[in-house]
Amino acid sequence: MNTAVNLNVVHESEAQRQHARVKIPGKIRYILRNERMEQALIDVSAGGFAFNAGNIQISVGDHCRGRMQFHVDSLTLGLDVEFQVRAFDPRSGRVGCQFHNLKPRDIATLRYLISAHLSGELVSTGDLLNTLQRENFTKARKNGLGGNGMGVFGRLKAVSFTLGLFMVGIGAFAYIAKSLYGLYFVTHADSAMVAVPSMQVTMPREGTVQSLVGPDASIEKGAPIASFSATMLEMLKGHLTDEQLSPSNVEALFGKEMKGTLTSPCNCKIARQLVADGQFASKGDVIFELVPQDTVATVQARFPFRNIAQAKPGASVSFQVAGEDEVRHGKILSSSLHDGDMSANIRATIQPDEPLPSSLAGQPVEVSIDRGPSLGWLIDRPLAAGL
Repeated sequence: MNTAVNLNVVHESEAQRQHARVKIPGKIRYILRNERMEQALIDVSAGGFAFNAGNIQISVGDHCRGRMQFHVDSLTLGLDVEFQVRAFDPRSGRVGCQFHNLKPRDIATLRYLISAHLSGELVSTGDLLNTLQRENFTKARKNGLGGNGMGVFGRLKAVSFTLGLFMVGIGAFAYIAKSLYGLYFVTHADSAMVAVPSMQVTMPREGTVQSLVGPDASIEKGAPIASFSATMLEMLKGHLTDEQLSPSNVEALFGKEMKGTLTSPCNCKIARQLVADGQFASKGDVIFELVPQDTVATVQARFPFRNIAQAKPGASVSFQVAGEDEVRHGKILSSSLHDGDMSANIRATIQPDEPLPSSLAGQPVEVSIDRGPSLGWLIDRPLAAGL
């Protein structure tokens, strides 16, 4: 059995890859030590080529640039190449070279010429152009640790990014869940304030006022809290006859002053002084607001009428006084229609679980009723069913 052997084909090992060498007619023009050289090619492969240097002195390791030329369909095909001398045989003059920085289009052209030569096909310009127009290369593989294309910092960055997205997703889910819970299971009051039962001390006569106690002072029942001064004319107004209201008499009475004292009606604490010291006040004007010392501050809240089932006596509420970070708790003592109007809102009186300072009187409050499922609800419901 005869086996045809193609003596024009040899193989070389380059970077653990076999490149077929073929003897394709062509030549290489290059510059060596500032001299232009032209040599015929012995063979060509995808990784390099060989030529006969003759008497030219060349050394292993020399880097050169040149132009490789082939004849295709009576046309000359030229490839600009960079190469390095890897082998030199002084006896035969054979020089083996390796391509450097070969462009993808030049690699595709060389592979087409080599493949066509090995298969015995005729090289045509149309086939060559078709080869150059298509995509002949794929993206390079990532050479990372473990074969996954990532190093330690790459993995850390990927894990951090994934964890960040995961946390953002959890935060968004929690926000949506909280919003839905607040929408369906939490009832909010339209308005609320801290209410403290107070007593008022009014001006008995027209005159000026002078406080005898300091602000926020605690006083006992009957103790003086302020003094007032009024003219004699004001004191006797309504008790003088026409004969007594002569100009000289009025002038004399106007120049005389009568002083009096305002006393506390209870064991109270000064909440507010509405008329400043030395200021004139008319009869009936409120001078002081007093808060009984044994009083308990409550919260007055208004709820929409549609929430009558939630704002019922005994319901637990949560509230926060303006200016405080602490959330307080309490229960609804009573509820009624505001001002007795059937179309008005519900007015609820809330007793805090912990006493509120009377100094918070009048402060706005945010009140909410949480009617959602709780742990006790989840336990009591099965027990009531006998499970």
